Amino acid sequence: MLGLSAQIDEAAASIRRTWNGTPRVGLILGTGLGALAGQIEQEAVISYGDIPHFPTSTVESHAGQLVCGTLAGVSIVAMEGRFHYYEGYSMQQVTFPVRVMKALGIDILIVTNAAGGMNPQYQLGDLMIIEDQINLLGDNPLIGVNDDALGPRFPDMCEPYDHRLIELARSTALDLGIQTQQGVFVAVAGPNLETRAEYRMLRLIGADCVGMSTVPECIVAKHAGLRVLGFSIVTDLCLPDSLEPVDLPKILKVAASGGERLSQLIPKVLETLD
Repeated sequence: MLGLSAQIDEAAASIRRTWNGTPRVGLILGTGLGALAGQIEQEAVISYGDIPHFPTSTVESHAGQLVCGTLAGVSIVAMEGRFHYYEGYSMQQVTFPVRVMKALGIDILIVTNAAGGMNPQYQLGDLMIIEDQINLLGDNPLIGVNDDALGPRFPDMCEPYDHRLIELARSTALDLGIQTQQGVFVAVAGPNLETRAEYRMLRLIGADCVGMSTVPECIVAKHAGLRVLGFSIVTDLCLPDSLEPVDLPKILKVAASGGERLSQLIPKVLETLD
């Protein structure tokens, strides 16, 4: 069986046979956020099933393809759909595409997700710039033998999301008249939604939004030496005293609406990268 480094090299080589670009930015598009991929000046679109060692996305709202090209003049590789721990994949499989994007050349990773808003000051459809995270997935993608060529044994996480990118996103949003929040994202395993008691507990430990992704990708990105910028779209309000049953079509509709604002914001952020 091939080791992780060999699998990364094989996947990257397969992509390069279709696309010879060198991306600066990797983009992971979450639930309902695939519309942003339509803005990319596409040079290649590759199904995950055609990339060696890539998992297959099983979530209906995830297209399951890699879109390569340019956005706002920046060379980019975008995941139109991600993988989740609850789909039965290992943490290493969930984060494998981040490793491959790093091998292709990226130095910045932008991650997006649809999330439940637990901060009572948040409104449905708000964009939250992620400033920190909590891992309650019960697992970590770095467990196991460490390959020093991929990153250090004990990567520092004092700044999981790059402060300069956070400030750039905040100031760019202000210029565009887009209201944003800044807060802490907590990842849980899922796939069930949380109970009232769990929402109270998550809020008590300092989380503003909750979801089932993003944290593993950020951990691996930091391990690989990448700068990370993250966004959550508040697609449902998770306030224990007024909790209602989840409405998936409504969540997707709100995600799409928030995605429209991200589709304005992210290209402008890319235009002003240092």
